[in-house]
Amino acid sequence: MRALVISDIHSNLPALESVLAAAPHYDVVWNLGDIVGYGANPNQVVHLARNLNGIVVRGNHDRACSGNMGAYEFLDLSFIARYAADWTKETLTKENADWLSRLPRGPLSPLGGKVACAHGSPRDEDEYVLSNLAVSAAFRATRARIILCGHTHGQFGWVSNRRKLTFTKPSFQSSAGSVQFELQLRTENRYLLNPGSVGQPRDRDWRAAFAVYDDDRSLLTWYRVPYKVLTAQRRIRRAQLPEVLATRLRDGT
Repeated sequence: MRALVISDIHSNLPALESVLAAAPHYDVVWNLGDIVGYGANPNQVVHLARNLNGIVVRGNHDRACSGNMGAYEFLDLSFIARYAADWTKETLTKENADWLSRLPRGPLSPLGGKVACAHGSPRDEDEYVLSNLAVSAAFRATRARIILCGHTHGQFGWVSNRRKLTFTKPSFQSSAGSVQFELQLRTENRYLLNPGSVGQPRDRDWRAAFAVYDDDRSLLTWYRVPYKVLTAQRRIRRAQLPEVLATRLRDGT
C-alpha cells in the first residue's frame, strides 16, 4: 500500500496540480489539512481535494475559512491570516465551505493504529511541533509508531529509538528541478515526519513539497517539485490579497 501524503496546500492550485502530476503511483491520499487560506484558488483546490481517495484531517485555516473557529481563537491569528481567511470565506461556495466545516479533527489512524495522521500534533491539532519537547509529547499522545503531521510548513522529522530523539530531514542532490529522498523506517524506531507544504513552503525551498509512504517497504520518500509559482503569485495579486503572500512563495519563507 502506497499513500500520497500532502499538507498545507493553502489554496495554491498550481502547486497542487504539479504535485498530483509528479507523484508516483499511489493507492490512497492522506491529507493533513490546511487546504485553504492565503492563496487565490480556494474553490478549485477544495474541488480537487474532495475528489481524492483517502482521508483528510482539518487544519486551523480550514476551520477559520469555513466559519468553524471561535471568535477569540480567530483573533489570535496573524492579521494577514485573518485577512486571507475573511477573503476566502467570501470566495468559497457554500458547498465547499460546508465540506471544510465537517472535516474531522486529527489524529486519524488509516492503518489500524500503526500510523497517526494529524495537522499539528496528536495531542493538539494546532500545536507547532518544532522541538524535542513537543515531539516527546506527541509520542506520548498516541501509540502509533509513525506520526505524520503538517502545520509547520517544513519538510523534516524526528526518529526515536526510545533512548533519544534524532532530528532528520531530506538531503536533496539539487536545489533545482524535481528531487526525492528516501528514509527507511526501521521497526525498532518510532517516527514523527512532516511531508512539507504543498502550497506555501517555509523551509527556504520554494518548490512544492510532499511525501509518499510505502507500507510494504516501510519507506517514506520526500519529494520537491517545481511549479508555476509566477502564476500563483499573479493570482494572489489579482485577488488583492496582501503582497507578502505572493512574494514569500518564491522565497520559500
